[in-house]
Amino acid sequence: MENFEIIPPVDMSQPAATKPAKFEIEANARSDKHIWGIYIMLCLISLIELYSASSREVNVHGVLGVFGPLVRHVGLLVIGLGLMLYIQRVPYQKFEKPIWVLVIASIGMMLYVLFCGEIVNGARRSFNLMGITIQPSEFLKLSAALVIALIMSKNHNKHTAGVYNRGVIMSAMIVAVFGGLLIKQGLTNTLLLMAISMSMMIVGGVEWRKLIVVGVVYAMLAGIFLLFGSGRESAPATVDGAPVVEATQTEGRHGTWYNRIMRHRGDGRPKYEYDINAENRQEMYAYMAQANGGVFGVMPGNSRETARLPLAFSDYIYAIVIEDTGLVGGIVVLVLYLWLLARASSIASRCQRVFSALLVIGMAVMIVYQALFHMAIVSGLAPVSGQPLPLISKGGSSIIVTSIAFGVMLSVSRHAALNGAKRQEVKAEMESLPENLRGENPTMMQ
Repeated sequence: MENFEIIPPVDMSQPAATKPAKFEIEANARSDKHIWGIYIMLCLISLIELYSASSREVNVHGVLGVFGPLVRHVGLLVIGLGLMLYIQRVPYQKFEKPIWVLVIASIGMMLYVLFCGEIVNGARRSFNLMGITIQPSEFLKLSAALVIALIMSKNHNKHTAGVYNRGVIMSAMIVAVFGGLLIKQGLTNTLLLMAISMSMMIVGGVEWRKLIVVGVVYAMLAGIFLLFGSGRESAPATVDGAPVVEATQTEGRHGTWYNRIMRHRGDGRPKYEYDINAENRQEMYAYMAQANGGVFGVMPGNSRETARLPLAFSDYIYAIVIEDTGLVGGIVVLVLYLWLLARASSIASRCQRVFSALLVIGMAVMIVYQALFHMAIVSGLAPVSGQPLPLISKGGSSIIVTSIAFGVMLSVSRHAALNGAKRQEVKAEMESLPENLRGENPTMMQ
């Protein structure tokens, strides 16, 4: 008689085996309170200052009257909040496919606007979709930061804790292509994109010699665009319907940049000695607003310059912030953005995986660098260029993109295994990632 193996009966009263670690992470995780606090503070400042800076848009005969601009802005903030709440609940491990979808959509929108977009301030910048103004440049910057994080993570060299040449070259090519699409809308966006990519390469562990080579290539490309990036637009730049006259030594967008740089350098005279004309009235009224604010400001709603300053609610809202709240308020806003960068850097340095670290630092530098560019332009440290103040300036595309970036950072803080996490949590995170995205974070604190 043959021997048979006796299999013990299954105890149906006990639950089937599961993978507790993964669900444990999701159940116990909490989004970062610091990032949440910064988001809420920026939204509150945005509501107050947008209302103060929108006097030029008020239509007292409209249905909403003087509250029209504020109600529209609240609606955009609510949409942004909804997107952020949804994204922060999605594990960052599932972002790979949506990133490529966003990249393709952003490039498609950008190509469309280059040929068929509406001309605003001398360049094709936006298009209208069902009554909503879309600025593809904002989405292009977001998709560039996300795809660079993805590419460098996939090309992470686990032996040297660096990035393979292929990853560095592909990231630099992304910047070159996206920068070429952005350059017609303004030099600042392209410089911003270069700064974002360099910061992400540093965090990703790219060797210094490679960083130097990339920096030299970026400088050469910028020089080529400045020398040969001319081109005429089909309509003149306007502010409030009046043409903005640029100096005529050169033609096209690169001529506009050159003229603005020369005007920023000045002729040695103090700014207050210059006459206000169509070329300089934005920066001159911005300087007056900041001077009027003093140390403690005139309080929100009492701004003197908001009625005269073109684009007070968008590209120059920081001037109104300082006029309303003074030097103290301006410093508070600056500290909020720097706090965001510091907090994101802290999270990135504690992430176990390089992909999560690059995602959180990429989103942070995109927001913070744009804010610093805006402040530098408004305060006169940099030549005039259009850059909204993230989450504070009026603008649907900017608010949506900034909210998505906050959602990505919160998703990483919620779902990534940070330094000191339990072994099963680290294992669960690794198993939830594709094999080519499991590289260890080279900046992780031990």
